[in-house]
Amino acid sequence: MGGDAARCRWRVISPSLRVGAQLTGIPLQITKLSRVEMTDPGDDQPRHWTLLEFSAEESAAQRLADQLSSCLASSGGWYTDFHTADETFVIFANKVFRYPRGQAEGRSEAQQYGRSVGVPEPQLDWQV
Repeated sequence: MGGDAARCRWRVISPSLRVGAQLTGIPLQITKLSRVEMTDPGDDQPRHWTLLEFSAEESAAQRLADQLSSCLASSGGWYTDFHTADETFVIFANKVFRYPRGQAEGRSEAQQYGRSVGVPEPQLDWQV
């Protein structure tokens, strides 16, 4: 993988992936694997989560967002997010929000959508 290429980083919570999901054709680097206990899981979310943290070249950001969108389970209030140098991507099942970093309007739209699909309020806290 290109050593000097800008990279986007994100995490996936293993139960958020739908059965049969595959993310292919984008070179990924696993940066961390951890297991945590949530104090405030959603109604359809387990208390223990396995977190997989990855990075990929920023040039693959839109392809990555599109593929992640097709991999996430549509129930359970799941999403993932990542940032490039200039943009924020917030990804739900079959829905991608892409907006300039720091833009309050884009963040608010994504948060409203998250609420509508059952993301618990404390989990709508992605980085600005």
